[in-house]
Amino acid sequence: MPAMKRLILIAIAILGLHQAWQWFGHRPLARADGVLVNDVPKQVDVVNAPSFAHGEFTLTPLANYAFDARVLLLSRYRFDTESSLAPLDLGVGWQRMSDTAVIEQLFLTQSSRFMFWRWQNAPPIPEMEITRSAANIHVIPANQMVERQIESLRPGLVVSVRGILVEAVRGDGWRWRSSLSRDDGGNGACELMYVESVSIRN
Repeated sequence: MPAMKRLILIAIAILGLHQAWQWFGHRPLARADGVLVNDVPKQVDVVNAPSFAHGEFTLTPLANYAFDARVLLLSRYRFDTESSLAPLDLGVGWQRMSDTAVIEQLFLTQSSRFMFWRWQNAPPIPEMEITRSAANIHVIPANQMVERQIESLRPGLVVSVRGILVEAVRGDGWRWRSSLSRDDGGNGACELMYVESVSIRN
């Protein structure tokens, strides 16, 4: 077998094993119908908070942010511009977006730093309610332990997450700013969160 063909087959096998690990390591947790999280995220805006260094980036706090939510999706990014700062995207839902009866009527995906939802015929709840009750969070782990904790989460778990919404700036002028609203959608609507702690609630 030619060396190049052998290398291609090895690469395909490694990719298959990685995808299998991702599936079995993060397969959804079965949950009964019913709202699992009643509360909305708690946000307290901050003014003139000192910036701090995080690797090659400078982070400026915009708001203290804390929430309990059901994990909907989790994705790791390795090759985009943002991955050196926020390697994980965490999709979460609260209120009726934590209810299995609602979630099972939606087709949820994460791609290109967005969370998408689709449905057949009609949405199970109004689309604006979906927007207000779900979020795709770009996670900046405060340390390796937090990164490992988030990476181990499975869809269906209920988690408590605490941290700061930030604006990130790099020395070459590159900039990334968190949304501060739960009502927006599309480009710029995701939260950029420096996550200080995460725990499984139940």
